[in-house]
Amino acid sequence: MSLFGNDEIKQVVEKSELNKTLTMSDVEIEHYKKFLIYDDISDIVNKTMVGNSIDILPKIKSEIFNLVVADPPYNIDKKFKDFKFSSISEKEYMSWSDSWIKECYRTLKNNGSMYICCDWKTSQLLHSILKDYFFIQNRITWEREKGRGCKNNWKNNIEDIWFVTKSKNYYFNIDAVMIKRKVNFGYHNVDGSNRDWDVENGVKTRNTYPSNVWTDITIPFWSMIENTEHPTQKPEKLVAKLICASSQQGDFVFDPFLGSGTTSVVSKKLNRKYFGIELQEYYACLCEKRIDMSNSNAKIQGYENGIFLDRNINLK
Repeated sequence: MSLFGNDEIKQVVEKSELNKTLTMSDVEIEHYKKFLIYDDISDIVNKTMVGNSIDILPKIKSEIFNLVVADPPYNIDKKFKDFKFSSISEKEYMSWSDSWIKECYRTLKNNGSMYICCDWKTSQLLHSILKDYFFIQNRITWEREKGRGCKNNWKNNIEDIWFVTKSKNYYFNIDAVMIKRKVNFGYHNVDGSNRDWDVENGVKTRNTYPSNVWTDITIPFWSMIENTEHPTQKPEKLVAKLICASSQQGDFVFDPFLGSGTTSVVSKKLNRKYFGIELQEYYACLCEKRIDMSNSNAKIQGYENGIFLDRNINLK
């Protein structure tokens, strides 16, 4: 049952009307806790589970997921609400990573794929583990434009995503992740027709194939409806690209570090089944709230009519 439309339990938060950052009231937490699972894994389809993935993963059946999207804690000090991840030695981080990566491998179908988010420091560590289990297909590097500058070093402005598959027989649909870009100089054919470009509302555009360098991603901020309090939230558009490319409608998508729920929310919006594990109950409830909201608004910012839009392109 949805909370939305019930005036008696509206969230009371002191913030600007323009600030769309999602938070949770005590009433909402109590409501959305009803939809979480804690111990029973007999039915995990379209569910959010509270717990530690290291403990839960070994209990999950083998070869049930079509796609895994993982955004584990990077090996840096970071506070996540009531939990703090503290940096550890590279050896310890690799051992911890190996413990859940091998389980993700086991739970993936033979033609399944996995994407793992990481920063430049952990990227090389994860690669050394992934190559022992998976076929390494690619490394995506995306521009993360948000963040402060640095006086004695280059500003860290990128993150990596490893794309790996369980076998050489895997699903990948490049046509599902085309990017609509603005064309500055449109060439013409001999007969005067446009050469591989169109005009939409006076703007010259072309649908292009994406590379493994992504510069069209916007980090969620306070005026975006998808924005939450989670400190490392990934954009819906970014996750949508992974899901569109490596799964089909009706496929089963899993996120072992669910956070504020972006993978599950986007999976639902794109008509995939989902399952996610989150350590903290608050964020798990936040995920359920976002899923609830998607029932009335399934829009993904930067994704329209099956095409991803380049950043700052305005066709209206």
